[in-house]
Amino acid sequence: MESVNKQTASQSQKRMVFVLTMALYGLATLFSELIPKFQVGIVEFSVEYFLFIPLTLAMLFDPMSAALGAATGELVFSEIMLGQFGGLGEMEKFLTVTIGVYVAGRLVRDPSNQVMVGVAAIGGTALQLFMGTVVDILKVQFAIEDFEAVAGLPESVFATEGFAFLNDLLFSGILFCLLPTLYLVPKLHGKIEPLLGMQPRTPKTALEPLGVKAVLGCIVGFAVAAGTQMLAKSGMSLVDWEAPWSESMPAFATAILIAASLCLVAVLVIRKEAEQKQRG
Repeated sequence: MESVNKQTASQSQKRMVFVLTMALYGLATLFSELIPKFQVGIVEFSVEYFLFIPLTLAMLFDPMSAALGAATGELVFSEIMLGQFGGLGEMEKFLTVTIGVYVAGRLVRDPSNQVMVGVAAIGGTALQLFMGTVVDILKVQFAIEDFEAVAGLPESVFATEGFAFLNDLLFSGILFCLLPTLYLVPKLHGKIEPLLGMQPRTPKTALEPLGVKAVLGCIVGFAVAAGTQMLAKSGMSLVDWEAPWSESMPAFATAILIAASLCLVAVLVIRKEAEQKQRG
């Protein structure tokens, strides 16, 4: 009976996926900060994030490495390097992004299947946004944060947050998460994995479907995200600081330069390893 090896990654390969995702997504979040927002009536058109980058890498490589890389990249490059850090309050976005990207990556067993890629991409994005929406509702329900009504919507936190969720999902979720992921994953599948010395993912070599353990881990992660966010809003953020040069243009330029350099280094290392494998 023929044995089939699951798509596994060594520690060095996982580190490379982590660094590559962190640098690429960190760079992307910096650019998203520079894109202006437009509002037409009660509808806001804004680029929340370019989540297609970690989604694509999570569907092709180790999902957890890509998920943690994305969350770390956003925290380091669009928060700390811009001179601001919200302490415990940063845990919510860190954990919800990690969970959303990880779940999307685990759902895709065959990256050449565009239907599954699309479902996972929009599902992972919706999951991340939904968790943030639930946390915002809980903050108002527990009187930790004041409710801010939006003109044109019913004076209900459920209506306001629900509308914001749909607005982000239907605009940023489709344009900057679903569509690019749908194009990139099948296009890169089978071409980029050998550069890291990995087998392309197939239904036979993919990791096992999400099990009870993984689901429980995600639930615990969300509970921690909600708890830390409410503690932070209650004045218990622990380490909370903002530098005098926060969000200044020199800070943006420095962060972009460092992120771009990190991307270049990661690409050069991957290329060098690929050349060595071809020679050897």
